[in-house]
Amino acid sequence: MSTQDEAKKRAAERAVEMVSDGQIIGLGTGSTSRFAIEALGRRVASGLQIRGVATSEATAQMARGLGISMNGLNEVPAVDLTIDGADEIDSDFNMIKGGGGALTREKLVALASRRRVYIVDETKLVERLGEGWPVPVEVLPFAWPQVEAKITALGGEPQLRMRGDRVFETDNENYILDCRFKGIPEPAELEKSLKLISGVVECGLFIGIADVLIIGWPDRVEVREHP
Repeated sequence: MSTQDEAKKRAAERAVEMVSDGQIIGLGTGSTSRFAIEALGRRVASGLQIRGVATSEATAQMARGLGISMNGLNEVPAVDLTIDGADEIDSDFNMIKGGGGALTREKLVALASRRRVYIVDETKLVERLGEGWPVPVEVLPFAWPQVEAKITALGGEPQLRMRGDRVFETDNENYILDCRFKGIPEPAELEKSLKLISGVVECGLFIGIADVLIIGWPDRVEVREHP
């Protein structure tokens, strides 16, 4: 296991310590979240009773395989705690998410949650969002060229996400435009502008959502609460 993966695993296991018996847990998508799901699976095998709500079909399949009872978001009154990763996060806990293509379901599960915990390794910490990672924008296939033009007018450089020689499709059967902005000075304003474009389903800017950030370092874990 690489040093980076060890840091992710350490952060994920610390997050899973926050889970209590009987809770409904939102399960994120991506490499860091997989470590958390594996840790939850071990706790379930030892007697922990929880229900999970997945942010992607891949996460749901993995969780079921580890013995975690799963429900859809519409089948639960609320989510007690969501554990997810992030592609970038700044000092105000604003994030870019969606590298795995699950941004819409990730945001919906997060917004249905009483407490939201995000686990990262140190490489995900940035001073300003967007300098290293594009903003994923989920769009309707019917209108994606129109959305592409609107995002370009906002100063972005959108690129249709591909998987090999085919267009990548989300679990919602939509497309993703990965949009580079070369730094985002006002992420909340950009989120609003993107979501006002007709044909946009959701964008990967997560503003005012994270409650707790758990950072895995090579030699330690740091827990930060949103001020």
